[in-house]
Amino acid sequence: MGTEKGASVVTENEQESTRLRDERLRKLKELKEAGVNPYPYSFQRTATAQELQDRYKDLPNETETEDEVKICGRILNERNTWMFVDVYDESGKIQLFCHKESLPQEELKRLKLLDKGDFIGATGTIRRTKAGELSIRVKSYEVLCKSLLPLPLSWDGFTDVEARYRHRYVDMIINPEVREKLRKRSLAIRALRNFLDERGFFEVETPVLQVEAGGADARPFITHHNTLDIDLYMRIATELHLKRLIIGGFEKVYEIGRIFRNEGISTKHNPEFTMMELYQAYGDYNQLMNFAEEMVQHVCLQVCGSTKLSYQGVEIDFKSPWRRVTMRDAILEVTGLDVDTLKNLDEARSAAKKLGIELETQESVGEVANTIFEEKVEATLIQPTFLIDYPVEISPLTKIHRTKPGLVERFELFIYGREAANGYSELSDPLDQRARLEEQARKREAGNEEAQPLDLDFIMAMEYGMPPTMGIGIGIDRLVMLLTDSASIRDIIAFPTMKPQRKD
Repeated sequence: MGTEKGASVVTENEQESTRLRDERLRKLKELKEAGVNPYPYSFQRTATAQELQDRYKDLPNETETEDEVKICGRILNERNTWMFVDVYDESGKIQLFCHKESLPQEELKRLKLLDKGDFIGATGTIRRTKAGELSIRVKSYEVLCKSLLPLPLSWDGFTDVEARYRHRYVDMIINPEVREKLRKRSLAIRALRNFLDERGFFEVETPVLQVEAGGADARPFITHHNTLDIDLYMRIATELHLKRLIIGGFEKVYEIGRIFRNEGISTKHNPEFTMMELYQAYGDYNQLMNFAEEMVQHVCLQVCGSTKLSYQGVEIDFKSPWRRVTMRDAILEVTGLDVDTLKNLDEARSAAKKLGIELETQESVGEVANTIFEEKVEATLIQPTFLIDYPVEISPLTKIHRTKPGLVERFELFIYGREAANGYSELSDPLDQRARLEEQARKREAGNEEAQPLDLDFIMAMEYGMPPTMGIGIGIDRLVMLLTDSASIRDIIAFPTMKPQRKD
């Protein structure tokens, strides 16, 4: 019964949408028959809505001026049989006052051929109503676009999450906060880029299509190049090419670009996302943590105006210094287990089982320790925290820790229980690097689709010599989620990946 009811509702909605579209097509035809071009080429406006609101903020109520302006935008509301029309441009709203004293009767009548969603350009003089609304007394207007599909009936009526993500353009029209979040995303990327440029970093672009998809533990997307008749992979990281640039003589490089991983979709994951990766010669992970604190704090100040922000009701403070804790100590604090006492894989598996953790393909104590951290500790790291000193088994591109056997000089930044960045002292020994990637290739052949391939060209590049280097990757999407108080990664991506709707 539930399915039949749902199908009936869909059918009724489709029928209503078809009826409304037919009505708009009728109006379109009337406009054309009246000699109106409903899809003109341009309109020369003289001000935006916000510019007028700012310019005339001190204009008293019930005051009219002789100042003539030209504005344009989308109609989202009308009242009193089109006497008052709310027009929105990217900056905000302005009201049109369409009255018989200033508009010919024929033009007033033609207003009824317009609908919510249409674009209009208007010329008129500035006035403020008795109620205090800044308005334009319209002397003439032009139809700039006749829309054929109706917008949701009410301002807050477009609330179905699935529909909002699928028809994102409608979401942007109806919900201004969507556009505001995308503006803040742009501001965050600009702040990040300016920060790096001012410190002498060189922005580069590396290949999206790669013969070997390395630099991260992830399953890639595969495509085919027809002319070369070879399969290629969409990149899962920019790391290995950026390191090639360090080898080639650049000392400070970065890239802000799209990354593609053929993995699950959730509130924290989208198959394509934006990553900023940077590499600097002659630095290590200690210097990099200081640099990352300064960089992220700068972006937070530029976007939010403060180092403190509220995320999902929790105050997050980005002011440095941030806490630094080893993986071993973090696990010990939360679970009471000291992973340094685990002598072998059997002991590690037993300890994980006692903590209620189901293990799958973990092959080493280090992998088990990392799983324990992810399952029991990660969610507790709310304030910005550097988790440092990872097991070597899960860090194939990282330098061995200078004082702690079995560990590497790696950190991950966690905020609100989520990974936000990953950085380390880069491995520069080509022989060690080959051995570790060979081990990754063995795991790959054994069925681990996320294990890294053996990139022989990268190994060759390393054999020409790479200086000591520090490198970090920051997930732009997750950072912007924090800066905009967005619960889902889809909220800050203009067009998130969606499963196509069935045609039937």
